[in-house]
Amino acid sequence: MKDTMNTKTFLLIAFICTFCSCSEKTEKSTHAKETKSSYFDYSNSDDQNTGGIKMIPIETAKGTFNVFTKRMGNNPKMKVLLLHGGPGGTHEFFENFDGYLPNEEIEYIYYDQLDSYYSDKPNDSTLWTTEHFVEEVEQVRRALNLNKDNFYLLGQSWGGILAMEYTLKYQDNLKGLIIANMMASIPEYEKYATEVLGPQLPPDVFKEIKALEAAEDFENPRYSQLVMQHYYTKHILRKPLDEWPEFINRAFSHLNPNIYIYMQGYSEFGVTGNATLKGWDVSHRLKELKIPTLMIGGTHDTMDPNYMEWMSTEVQNGRSLTTNSGHVSQYDDPEAYFSGLIQFIKDVDDGTFQD
Repeated sequence: MKDTMNTKTFLLIAFICTFCSCSEKTEKSTHAKETKSSYFDYSNSDDQNTGGIKMIPIETAKGTFNVFTKRMGNNPKMKVLLLHGGPGGTHEFFENFDGYLPNEEIEYIYYDQLDSYYSDKPNDSTLWTTEHFVEEVEQVRRALNLNKDNFYLLGQSWGGILAMEYTLKYQDNLKGLIIANMMASIPEYEKYATEVLGPQLPPDVFKEIKALEAAEDFENPRYSQLVMQHYYTKHILRKPLDEWPEFINRAFSHLNPNIYIYMQGYSEFGVTGNATLKGWDVSHRLKELKIPTLMIGGTHDTMDPNYMEWMSTEVQNGRSLTTNSGHVSQYDDPEAYFSGLIQFIKDVDDGTFQD
């Protein structure tokens, strides 16, 4: 009798434990379904089968060409279109965004401008103008359904020039603007590079660089060697060249030199010769920008960080972020860069942005 009672008691306890365990699992499963994020849900989207990639047709005076875009994540309220530098660079310069923005569920879109590596290359210099690229961005915006309720534009270096030019014409389409590592004046950039950054180099190195530039001997391997070893490692990405990350080296290897030289020229101390960006300056027009704007500079950047901070006071609703970095702030100082970028986007999104 006693053994029977013990057996019944044991079975009852086992049943209760099993029931509770099942209930707990069911509750957890239900909760997981309720809280499952849709950030990486590409189902039923027109780019699901391509993993977010869209080749967008761009109409130009010389015909229609396709440019590469790749959507990362899904957020109807926060979408960041990335404008790479160069001119002629690629979206690969931004690839470490993968390590930061997904955790915040901010959607971002890689994009290669026309004649850049993953896009069509008509190799027609009549299309290498800021006017063309502004209209190209506008066509990309429409194709991706970006609008004033969700569209953030981030431009770095040459992409910053493009972002400023686009916003001066189309700011009503934007929710927020981020300018990274680009001054609003080429003459002021040249002055800073020549008068401040150049003299920071070893005197003999700077003298030799300037002599090679004066002779327009830019194809001389010595010129590249001096600039890479002494200037790039101090003001582009602050690490020895053999420690540069793979994605940055890959991006440089894919840069289109034809469009770069045509628009920027050969020198790292300014725009040379007849390069088309010579004299570009919109500093007097910054006050026209009324949308929330973040200016990102680096203490060791090729762009003057004090000037970048000044730019944030010229726009109507600006904020400044200075990172401890060179020109590639997103890799040099990612903690400051991404925390500031994410905070800006979220502040604008929830309506708490203040300059």
